[in-house]
Amino acid sequence: MQLEVVNGENEKVGSVDVRDDVFGGRVNADLVWESVVRENAAGRRGTHATKNRALVSGSGKKPWRQKGTGRARVGSVRTPLWRHGGTVFGPQPRSYAYQLPKKVERGALRSAIAQKVKDGALVVVDQLTASEVKTKSAAEMLKRLGVTGKAVLIDVALDEKLSKSVRNIAGISFVSSSRVTARDVVDAQRVVATRSAVEKLQEVLA
Repeated sequence: MQLEVVNGENEKVGSVDVRDDVFGGRVNADLVWESVVRENAAGRRGTHATKNRALVSGSGKKPWRQKGTGRARVGSVRTPLWRHGGTVFGPQPRSYAYQLPKKVERGALRSAIAQKVKDGALVVVDQLTASEVKTKSAAEMLKRLGVTGKAVLIDVALDEKLSKSVRNIAGISFVSSSRVTARDVVDAQRVVATRSAVEKLQEVLA
């Protein structure tokens, strides 16, 4: 399979050979789903907390004597059985992050990219650089490349000037090929990758 390579003016300047089993293979939606759910879970703050009977306000004194009153026995006003009492087994701060096998993560990214290739939403450029830090120039370049809405830019090493130029553009993310995930790809309407990034991804995902 060959993919066209264009420059910043969206003019064809060459092509790159890619493996069919990487960029044109079967799309495994289950792997993509697992990877996206894992990344979403890892992004949760997990700062929820409820107060148990040791933390709620209230006296620790026994409200009335154990026997002889005719009422049910009780040891504290902070008992979970009473209003304003503590919560039993309530949520506590914790991390929701977990790990998936590396093969699953690679398979998910491979499937996500293959789907973008099938949809014609992958643009391969010769380089992703900027001569100056200017958001307007970066937006014009993306417009020439047919980028509208959400998009992810992928390069092996991020150009600092371009990174600063696109960070104020809503829906645009600029990530390195070593850190791109399946969620980054499926969440974008357009994927713009450099030739070197495509070759690096092919080497890793093959």
